[in-house]
Amino acid sequence: MLGAPMALDFVVLFCLASAIAAVEETLMDTRTATAELGWTANPPSGWEEVSGYDENLNTIRTYQVCNVFEPNQNNWLLTTFINRRGAHRIYTEMRFTVRDCSSLPNVPGSCKETFNLYYYETDSVIATKKSAFWTEAPYLKVDTIAADESFSQVDFGGRLMKVNTEVRSFGPLHRNGFYLAFQDYGACMSLLSVRVFFKKCPSVVQNFAIFPETMTGAESTSLVIARGTCIPNAEEVDVPIKLYCNGDGEWMVPIGRCTCKAGYEPENNVACKACPAGMFKANQGAGICTQCPSNSRSTSEAAPICTCRNGYYRADSDPPEIACTSVPSGPRNVISIVNETSIILEWHPPRETGGRDDVTYNIVCKKCRSDRRSCSRCDDNVEFVPRQLGLTETRVFISNLWAHTPYTFEIQAVNGVSNKSPFPPQYVSVNITTNQAGR
Repeated sequence: MLGAPMALDFVVLFCLASAIAAVEETLMDTRTATAELGWTANPPSGWEEVSGYDENLNTIRTYQVCNVFEPNQNNWLLTTFINRRGAHRIYTEMRFTVRDCSSLPNVPGSCKETFNLYYYETDSVIATKKSAFWTEAPYLKVDTIAADESFSQVDFGGRLMKVNTEVRSFGPLHRNGFYLAFQDYGACMSLLSVRVFFKKCPSVVQNFAIFPETMTGAESTSLVIARGTCIPNAEEVDVPIKLYCNGDGEWMVPIGRCTCKAGYEPENNVACKACPAGMFKANQGAGICTQCPSNSRSTSEAAPICTCRNGYYRADSDPPEIACTSVPSGPRNVISIVNETSIILEWHPPRETGGRDDVTYNIVCKKCRSDRRSCSRCDDNVEFVPRQLGLTETRVFISNLWAHTPYTFEIQAVNGVSNKSPFPPQYVSVNITTNQAGR
């Protein structure tokens, strides 16, 4: 059972990370083209660039081919050079229509409803309309693309029906760029648009850490580590702070975290906001700002502790969350009972404890001249039961005093903050004179 909360936290964090959508950065998109695409076709009697309409009647530049009445077709279409811009894995989205071979009368058995997609890596432009390479050897095949749906007729508006959309990916890439090549070997089809893009995990704030936009890896199963840095006013709790960017451009498996510093509270799980004046937050973590305790204040933002008002103090062991307290008043109503060279002192607790429950008492013993004009500290042989300092009871037994000697006893009341006060402890005093020595 001890491991259950941690496991639950992991699941929640995983879901939060995975819910952030991937960023797709486009390298080429023929849907936005307003002029000729300028791709190269071989042979010239194969693929043909035409202006057409998509299913929403938007004007587009397309390539089409329909040499289905002649067998042994091998028609190639080569794009212009595409700079990969550091991407390791490329995605190609193809929107196309394919004529159903069975709807074409008198076509040979070589009619196809598929085409091939290839790519070729290179560091520079090596193919132009006047100089291209067409054999299959330089190319790497991505896939044979088949239509989910084919059409058998054209509607009255002239639109080709049943548009297919297929996406394929390939990699890893190492050169500066690449060409795409489409091979037709006997289909009646139209390539409506081609969009080439790569995926990135977006910049994100997760666990109060900032993770930069990160390129996906070369394989669809790749996990790319991204190091995080704490957002402003946050500090590391667990290290290293990292997320993994998967092949689909989604963040996953968060490791490590930051939390808001003392004086700052979480805001919408993505920022650390300073505590306003009059409030404080003592510790780093997920806690929120709270009002200053009694007899304390914070006059500026981002206070990790509230300072005590004049005359109030905190003991070294007092946490910042408790109120500031003051020193006690003096003890009251002292009663003394002298028995030869010993004395019993009893008293009442002070009226004011300073707001604390740790009041104790100290006994100051002074031996005086007969006229009490001067006094000095008692000898070390004077005994106090139970003790001289730190008494928790309001009674003390004092013995081994000198006979026939005037004494003054000061009973001090102190508490946990008395040592913080610049003033001496409050006390009550009593004067006594011992009797003859005991026998």
